[in-house]
Amino acid sequence: MISTQSIHSFHIPVMGLAYTIDSPIRVAHYGISSVISIIDDELMEKMNALYSKKFNLPYQEISKKEHDYRAKRITSYLNLVETIVKHNFSTFKKELSQNTEALERFTAILPNTSTIKAGLFTFIKQGAVPSARLATYLEKHLVPGEIDVNIMTKVDKDNFEKGKQLPVEFNDAHASLRGFATSNLSSSVVLSAGMNPRLYSYFENFKDFFPDRNGHLKKKITLKVSDYRSAIIQGKFFAKKGLWVSEYRIESGLNCGGHAFATEGFLLGPILEEFKTKKEALLEETHAIFVKALQQKELLVPTKALALKITVQGGVGTAAEHEFLLDNYEVDSVGWGSPFLLVPEATSVDEHTRALLVNAKEKDLYLSGVSPLGVPFNTLKGTTNEYYKQKRIDANKAGSSCPKKYLALSKEFGPEGVCTASKKYQTAKLQALAEKKKKDKSLRISMRKNKHL
Repeated sequence: MISTQSIHSFHIPVMGLAYTIDSPIRVAHYGISSVISIIDDELMEKMNALYSKKFNLPYQEISKKEHDYRAKRITSYLNLVETIVKHNFSTFKKELSQNTEALERFTAILPNTSTIKAGLFTFIKQGAVPSARLATYLEKHLVPGEIDVNIMTKVDKDNFEKGKQLPVEFNDAHASLRGFATSNLSSSVVLSAGMNPRLYSYFENFKDFFPDRNGHLKKKITLKVSDYRSAIIQGKFFAKKGLWVSEYRIESGLNCGGHAFATEGFLLGPILEEFKTKKEALLEETHAIFVKALQQKELLVPTKALALKITVQGGVGTAAEHEFLLDNYEVDSVGWGSPFLLVPEATSVDEHTRALLVNAKEKDLYLSGVSPLGVPFNTLKGTTNEYYKQKRIDANKAGSSCPKKYLALSKEFGPEGVCTASKKYQTAKLQALAEKKKKDKSLRISMRKNKHL
């Protein structure tokens, strides 16, 4: 039987739009799962061209003039990533079966709890083992890491063509989901930043999210949640549509290295304890609704309950903390985010930013409020973005040009939306403040004059 179990007890979460954009290409052949953000189709188109050239694969540009270009770009890039991961994995298995040093290095990075590690140690101890036997063992037990994708559900801007609003399925998040759904991948979409009922309902359009009779899901749904209440509400929402949430990925706003989402002030411990004690209830309640919905849709009903994972990420700093989360709260995997920004073999980070991270002290970190999402996020002083932001302010040119307009969500100035971080929005607001200040001053002068009459 071919193994489908992850050989590692950790995963690399999504980090920004670009930091993990090619992480599967870098690490999946080691069995490490990672997550790609699939909102920025322009970035993915550039990465498609870059890696197609690097691996001598055919590349066909998808221009903005093409119908449904966003989804097509995403599908194309994800298919390319899968092709490269398969190539890297095949090459890596061959290297392990023929190179003892490579086999020893790889075995050393596997967790001690891994059954495959024990098996590989046996081959190493035996010395000269026929490569065919080792290759067979690797083929049966070694699997590449998952090529998972992330969609921030709130980044779902309406789109327009020649001034006419396009149907909702062409919204940014909807197009991203369609790009993943029509790709060749068999992996998970990680949904973050809260509920988007309209987007969640769109999942029903794609058969890969529904199970076969054996309970196999070609594409799975993972929810990033901050507490149990959020998990069960969203899990039941999907279940009522005959859709199964395969994983709840817990990330406390207080522990997260990125956006500091509002919480009731609970740290991960109490949150994970509730998941631990109520996991069976979560499974049973959502599964009953899920089965009923499948029957109503006259779709295949699995013969047994589908698998459910509870994972956690954010704020993990040591191996001891990692093991504690696995053992005490019985989670299936632990996500390591920020530490991997220091690893050039795993993430795409420029040298300047990586050096800032390496040398950062507590005084260099602060909570920024400039996000157009209206959610504060943890920030590092000295970044290039911070420099250009201050340069614009000093030149009395506050606001970004916002060329991609992914967060043009405010409808205050028209149906096409505008980003609150944009120059257009901030210029209008500053002008409004100046006018208000001028009116207030005139009113005060008038009141003083009237007082003397």
